[in-house]
Amino acid sequence: MALTLYTATVPSYRQILGAVAGLLNTAQTFCAERQLAPEQLLEARLASDMLPFAYQVRATTTHSIGAIEGLRRGTFSPDRSAPPGSFAALERLVADTDAALAALDPAELEALAGRDMLFVAGERRVPFTGENFLLSFSQPNFYFHATTAYDILRAQGVPIGKRDFIGALRLKT
Repeated sequence: MALTLYTATVPSYRQILGAVAGLLNTAQTFCAERQLAPEQLLEARLASDMLPFAYQVRATTTHSIGAIEGLRRGTFSPDRSAPPGSFAALERLVADTDAALAALDPAELEALAGRDMLFVAGERRVPFTGENFLLSFSQPNFYFHATTAYDILRAQGVPIGKRDFIGALRLKT
């Protein structure tokens, strides 16, 4: 199999989003077993100047299907809105994102390679090609936010390990 923009991004997005869905389930169980308010985990942060768990989960969707949608438009900006405020809403968002990724036509993503892409954050404008935007900006951001979500749960005592982060492996069939 040749390495394409699609194979370099979408299968890994889906693998880690599946793991994020598992983290959400484990976090809910943890709250129920310990009689914790869900907000205790949804609003938890690694450091006071970092964004909370709910934001980190939402950012995995922003930097996967949201990045591809931005590539279609030719521009991408960070999502500054408040993240979903419940586990159920985050679960729906992750499931909807996975469904949208599953429905992508690989040929469409390949056709977006080489396109002009502009990252816009306030007054800042950063030009990319489509593939460089996905591979050098959005994909690292995707992993950063997935890792941070995992780390927040670990720091809060949720019993998870490396396998919970990695998710379902794509094995030879």
